[in-house]
Amino acid sequence: MDVPKVNRTPTIDRAQVAWLYQEVQQELTGNILPFWTARTPDPKYGGFVGRVGPDGSPDPEAPRGAILNARILWTFAAAYRQLHQPCYRALAERAYAYIREYFMDPVQGGVYWLVAANGQPLDTRKHVYAQAFAIYGLSEWCRASGEAEACLLAQTLYQLLERYCADGTPGSYIEACDQSWQPLSDVRLSDKDAPEPRSMNTHLHVLEAYTNLYRVWPDAHLAQQLRALVERFLQSMYHPATGHLGLFFDERWQPRSRAISFGHDIEASWLLLEAADVLGDAALRARVRNVALHLARATLAEGVAADGSLYYEINEAGELNTDRHWWPQAEAFVGFLNAFQESCDPTFFEAAVRLWRYIRQVQCDRQGGEWFARVRADGTPYADDKVDFWKCPYHNARACLEGLRRLKTLLHIETAV
Repeated sequence: MDVPKVNRTPTIDRAQVAWLYQEVQQELTGNILPFWTARTPDPKYGGFVGRVGPDGSPDPEAPRGAILNARILWTFAAAYRQLHQPCYRALAERAYAYIREYFMDPVQGGVYWLVAANGQPLDTRKHVYAQAFAIYGLSEWCRASGEAEACLLAQTLYQLLERYCADGTPGSYIEACDQSWQPLSDVRLSDKDAPEPRSMNTHLHVLEAYTNLYRVWPDAHLAQQLRALVERFLQSMYHPATGHLGLFFDERWQPRSRAISFGHDIEASWLLLEAADVLGDAALRARVRNVALHLARATLAEGVAADGSLYYEINEAGELNTDRHWWPQAEAFVGFLNAFQESCDPTFFEAAVRLWRYIRQVQCDRQGGEWFARVRADGTPYADDKVDFWKCPYHNARACLEGLRRLKTLLHIETAV
């Protein structure tokens, strides 16, 4: 789908941009990060607790997942890099030390899926998704601190993925291995996933990880593999007729799912452009931009509710799930800002503003802190844990950090009115 050429100088209300900037900054530094700073560091075992209940009570005995810990590392490393507060550096160091000590397999390499509260391995699977998030967090800590060891660990994980998980087709990876890097038959991330051998979700986060690693390690082979991942999205996962991404595939990348994930569509729209940007290829970027804007327009047309929030998904049966999960709201905020910057279509900026108002009024937990994991269509929250294996600070903290960076850019456009 070709996107019409438009005036690339956005016309914006500077007062509204300034208001939104202050709102986002307050949410990040006054709600999200303070919650994780106060509620999650574990004085008993070190690192961070694996669960905080709906009432805000930490559970220090809960098991700890690689995904949560890698995302905590990324969050505080990124916050320190952008906001320069020493307390964020200390928490990133804490997360880095715990991952290095307990999640890294000292014999076979890679990161374990799950450890007990005391650090003993509970699930030694080497899921590609978890390795990708470890690369993402380690490379961000390298960006923030200059820590050479973190970059070397990220490179080692990358080399393990390429050795054991690249399947011989460009931009294609198997999903999971056992501890000794032998392929597994059950590769699902959770019981909710389809039992298929390839997933968009895993590949999206490999792309995200390789993009960040390339920033600190501009290796030629890494560039080749990152480019192949971008092409795999454009050629196999993106549906030009619909403006959506497929979710599950067979080994030959034939679609095996009809569901639509609005959150993943809009998240991919800006992560694909980020990958093209670090590669520095103008022709590739132009192709990706067309796809990114198509994904954003389809999300805006089909996935946004009357109150400005983002629906969760359309399932395999074609039924709309109207729950509002925290992470699609966060990704849509970035995705709509990105689409506005790329297209100068004010509809996208208006969508970002309306979505932010919803987030602040409904998704944010004003009494307990952080965001509710899920909210019903009528605005009432589910009694979900505030922190668990999947509920993390990465999506909403990143949305705020990306929002601040992008809004600051908009505030410095001289022709804005």
